[in-house]
Order: sequence, then structure tokens, then C-alpha cells
Amino acid sequence: MTHTFLRRAGLAFGTTLLSAAPLAAQTAAGNQPDYAAAMHREHMNDTPTASAGAKIAPRMPVTGESVVYATVDGKKIRGYLAKPTNFKTGPAVVMVHEWWGLNDNMKAMADRYAGEGYAVLAVDLFGGQVATTPSDAMKLYQAGMANVPAGEKNVATAVQYLRSHGATSVGTVGYCFGGHWSLRTALAAGQGVNATVIYYGAPITDATQIAKLRSPVLGIFGGKDTGIPLDSVRAMEAQIKKAGKPVTIEVYANANHAFANPTGQAYDKVAAEDAFKKTNAFFKANLK
Repeated sequence: MTHTFLRRAGLAFGTTLLSAAPLAAQTAAGNQPDYAAAMHREHMNDTPTASAGAKIAPRMPVTGESVVYATVDGKKIRGYLAKPTNFKTGPAVVMVHEWWGLNDNMKAMADRYAGEGYAVLAVDLFGGQVATTPSDAMKLYQAGMANVPAGEKNVATAVQYLRSHGATSVGTVGYCFGGHWSLRTALAAGQGVNATVIYYGAPITDATQIAKLRSPVLGIFGGKDTGIPLDSVRAMEAQIKKAGKPVTIEVYANANHAFANPTGQAYDKVAAEDAFKKTNAFFKANLK
């Protein structure tokens, strides 16, 4: 499989409505890309069916259950907690869903990570809603970005929940929308997070935000992803390095956006499995 490594990256989000114009023209205030519209373009022919990645069984027996892990703005937030059978204490992972929401495919991916030995809390940033069309997913994406402080409280509390339920260390991982929020979780939780993995999420390039980072970062992107410009990924990496944190950005040259998602039709088996192995190795090296 052909892939290349890039070093230098950053983060921002737009929330304007869909446009058929190229990404360079899809800008919100401050000339930042409208990622919601860009993701709609990437997924416009997708349906929320399970990808091959969501059908891979965990390597060891796991148990899963719905749990209330946070209360935000007076509302109880439910997520999906998957653990190896008889898990008592050990490393844990906060997983953030892609733009379809916390659907069964995302829960299956949480099971797979649990099968590697982690307690995995798949959080919910869409208030229990899941999308069945790309247009609905874009609306949920935009709603999820409309109140960033509430989202940050959601994910930071998820980290606290895991630490109060036996986690000796906590990593974060997310796909697409969740890739962005994997990094935001690390920024919101500070020293509560020990390792962060971003799967083709919208980069954060603001130095003030990146200065809050306390964990090493692994970023995974597709070279043919037209929704996440690689120059913004390089800008993000540059800010992370400037902040003095270890960062590795891997770009799979022939992979499209969403190539490892548990939902949709973009799944690339070779790239996705290599990325999963690297993610697992990264977690094993940083989560004790």
C-alpha cells in the first residue's frame, strides 16, 4: 500500500449552509473552510450502512451497555460503553462518532477497540439523533458545532467518567466530525488525556487552542480527501510541534475521505487496516 508521512498541521470549523462551489469558495467568516458543506460533498452519495470495518469482530469477548456519562445544560447524555469481559481497571478510550451520529456501526467499532483491551466510551454529541441521509447528517454536524462549549463539557466529562470507572489512562479517537472532536476532547480535558488520534477531522490551527494540548497526537488522513485540505493539516501539525507536543501525521496517498469509517461506502480495507494497526500501536505505547 502506498502512503506517505507529512509533518506540519492546524484547526477551524465553518457552519454555513451547503454550496456546490469548490472548497476554496466554501468559506465562512475569517476565510475558514465550510467543513459542513465540504463533508456533504464528500458523502453526498453515501448511505449509512455498515462498512466492512464495522463487521470485524473484536479479538476478545466484550460487553456493551448504554450509560449516562454526563449532564450538559440540564440534559442527561447517554453513550455506549464497551469493555473487555471482566474489565476492572486499565487503559480507556473516548470515541467520537462520525457525522452520521452514534449509530450501531459506531458501537460496533467501539466493540472492536474494546477487543484490544480498552474500556471504550462512545460519546454522543448529537443528542441521541442519528442521520439517515447526507442532508440530515450535515444538519446534525452544524448543530454539533453550534455550541462548542457544551460539546467540550460533554467530552471532558466523558474523560472524567472513564477515570472514575477504572481508567488508568485515557486516549481519544474519532472519525470525520469525530476526528475534529477527538482533538477537542484532548484540548478540553487537558492532562486527563494521554493520547489523541484524529481520523481526517477538520484541523485546529489556532495557537491559543493548541497550547492547551497535553497529549501526543497521531493524525490519519487521505491523500485524495478533497474535504480536508492538506495544507491545513500541515498548519495544525506545525502548531502542535510549536507547542512542544509529539505529533505524527500520516497521509495515505490513494485513500479518500472516510476511508476507515464504520459507516458508508468509502471504506478502503488496506488503508483502514494499516491505520487501525498504527492506532492500536500508538495507544499501546501511550496508554498504560
